[in-house]
Amino acid sequence: MTTAYINKISTVVPEHDIHDAFVEFADNSFTLRRKQLLFRRMADRAQISHRYSGISSVDDFYSGDPNGINTETRMIEFERTAPALAVRAVNGLNLGDRASEVTHLIVITCTGFYSPGIDFEIIKQCGISPSVERTQIGFMGCFAGINGLKLAHHIVRSEPNARVLVVSTELCSLHLQKSEDLETMLSFLVFGDGCAAVLISAESEGLAMNSFQAVMVPDSAELITWRIGELGFDMVLSGKVPGTLSRALDDESMKLILAGADKSDIGLWAVHPGGRSVLDAVETSLELAPTDLAASRKILNDYGNMSSATVLFVLAEMMEQNKNGEHSGKAGCAMAFGPGLTAETMRFQAV
Repeated sequence: MTTAYINKISTVVPEHDIHDAFVEFADNSFTLRRKQLLFRRMADRAQISHRYSGISSVDDFYSGDPNGINTETRMIEFERTAPALAVRAVNGLNLGDRASEVTHLIVITCTGFYSPGIDFEIIKQCGISPSVERTQIGFMGCFAGINGLKLAHHIVRSEPNARVLVVSTELCSLHLQKSEDLETMLSFLVFGDGCAAVLISAESEGLAMNSFQAVMVPDSAELITWRIGELGFDMVLSGKVPGTLSRALDDESMKLILAGADKSDIGLWAVHPGGRSVLDAVETSLELAPTDLAASRKILNDYGNMSSATVLFVLAEMMEQNKNGEHSGKAGCAMAFGPGLTAETMRFQAV
């Protein structure tokens, strides 16, 4: 059976670093002193230093009232901003003349929609053939990056000559709202914008994708939800997620995820950094060493949670480290979490 490989990953973020501006904005949003103090304490403990926004009118969000910006206006901004970010990421793969050899284009986004969409701009500006097979994965949340890799994996296994381009583009900052609800503002505290482009083929270079497994946690559907509202997309991210996730990653679930391997066999853990408490929960539940999640914590610190693109940033960080053969031959496990509560996972190996 043909093996599919993640050959290259290119990652980009927009120019506006908005983390400090958001903390100040959120602090001024609370009228109760108690909530202000609690939010500041949580922000200091979030282990996030930078988050980026591609919104051209980003200053208006933080100096004005984002609750005066309706969903239509936000989607117009998505259409204006997202394609350029995607094109930058694809160009970062340096495909050159081989861009025309791409047979399949998978576009992932959970934060905006329009048509003709991002895929058309990638074709037009990046040298991709207009006859490329196109698929969009939308609105699945933070685990959608794994779903994109899974689809590419199946394509290459069924068509060994396929060259699949997966592009995840997320403008999470587009959905900022002002609220007196502490949990809502803490949700906005972790999200940022970013884009990752991934080339996948049967060429044995990069990361070999071995198996995929989804784990759905019973009676947890309300803990992470994602709906279209009047003022953008409304995210619910419950504070109960880390504890629920920790309990869900029990021995039985890990047997499924690791496909019979032992945890001690896994040398690389590419865990979606949904937030510091999520990483802490995974580390504790799986009894990992602090260094095991170093790549995930670095991405969280440098970029925050970029929804579906984030786990791809973590994998890119591991591939960068492997340029000198540091991880060669090591087995890995990638995990991303989202609405459901669902964990999408991937077994892989550095080659």
